[in-house]
Amino acid sequence: MLYYSTNKKAPTASLQEAVVKGLAPDRGLYMPQRIGRLPGNFFSEIGDLGLQEIAKTVAEAFFGEDIGKEKLDTIVAGTLNFEIPLKKVEEGIYVLELFHGPTFAFKDVGARFMARMLSHFVQERQEEVNVLVATSGDTGSAVANGFLGMEGIRVFVLYPSGKVSDMQEAQFTTLGQNIIALEVDGTFDDCQTLVKSAFMDEELNTRLKLTSANSINVARFLPQSFYYFWAYAQLVRQVQAGKTVISVPSGNLGNLTAGLFAKRMGLPVGRFIAANNRNDVFREYIQTGQYTPRASVQTIANAMDVGAPSNFDRILDLYGHVHEAITNDISSYKYSDEEISTAIKHVYLQSGYLLDPHGACAYLALKEGKKTDETGIFLATAHPAKFGETVEACTGVPVRIPDALAAFMQHKKQSLPLPNDFDRFKKKLIGQS
Repeated sequence: MLYYSTNKKAPTASLQEAVVKGLAPDRGLYMPQRIGRLPGNFFSEIGDLGLQEIAKTVAEAFFGEDIGKEKLDTIVAGTLNFEIPLKKVEEGIYVLELFHGPTFAFKDVGARFMARMLSHFVQERQEEVNVLVATSGDTGSAVANGFLGMEGIRVFVLYPSGKVSDMQEAQFTTLGQNIIALEVDGTFDDCQTLVKSAFMDEELNTRLKLTSANSINVARFLPQSFYYFWAYAQLVRQVQAGKTVISVPSGNLGNLTAGLFAKRMGLPVGRFIAANNRNDVFREYIQTGQYTPRASVQTIANAMDVGAPSNFDRILDLYGHVHEAITNDISSYKYSDEEISTAIKHVYLQSGYLLDPHGACAYLALKEGKKTDETGIFLATAHPAKFGETVEACTGVPVRIPDALAAFMQHKKQSLPLPNDFDRFKKKLIGQS
């Protein structure tokens, strides 16, 4: 299958080219030329299928024309070797726990899938690739751990100094080997701008082979559609699945976009809710039709602190830039730190269920936006222990830290300071080559 740029000013690319390049030459994001609908019998039988079976079917629809079934099945099996349970929180509301992977965040799925796919292409091309990733929290840890130790691949993680949790920071600054952490004096949007600028720099791209592991890369965001199908499959098992709405914590919009792709492939989900914190550029667009990106502000749901979400362009493209079509499938709400904190406390006292700030934001949006005849699912995207101080302050109860997560805190930080300056970043990249 070929991939085109959302800016429509670059040549189409093969899957390998799209994955290795990350960003199209015209600064657009790659989109598949076709989004095939899955057969009806797949959905009639989905309640009897396991996670890997479902993911292999979806992966083949996306990538089967370019990667052999045996290799693709191996990539899926290596990616999804952990549980993703659906749990009832209260009547009509379920939570999909996406934080049971190695770094206890939903991004383990896309990062691990991309690492295995890129490694496959690197071996075919026999060349070294440099992966650039900007992170507001969980992306860096998922990508760093997904690519750790892979031959022919180096990873540069750019993150905003002082704006990620200590636990998140430890997960990508203590690894060493082929992982290089760059602590940027700026915001997540500054980090993302540095990464995008690197892809557009002619000299840099002549000297180094660069790609991105943010959700701008098709191999990172498309696999996130797997768990939407899995959520529906579990809902079918647990209740009579009727009208379904899914609430998604939304920052860079990659997770939401993957859900919209799943719907386009035939997933019987009525609509989606985009949950925003104070960084509500997307909510404003939904309400007004005007898109006004701006500098992000820091919140307790830091992975959603994005003021210029990259995947907005993919959503526009998917719906032909028609605002009414987008709002038919998506509504959006925003919440303050105080409202998110209150939700964490309320849900814990009411049901004993412990939310992280991002899941709490999605829960609030679902409570506000769900209609009485709908069954709602919200995504819990990170283990609450990754935000232990915040969560403990809300509930007054210590959060148990899983042993595997605590182990990251025992190692020495190895990050390199970097001013928000592209020339300095460029020299850092070249100097590491």
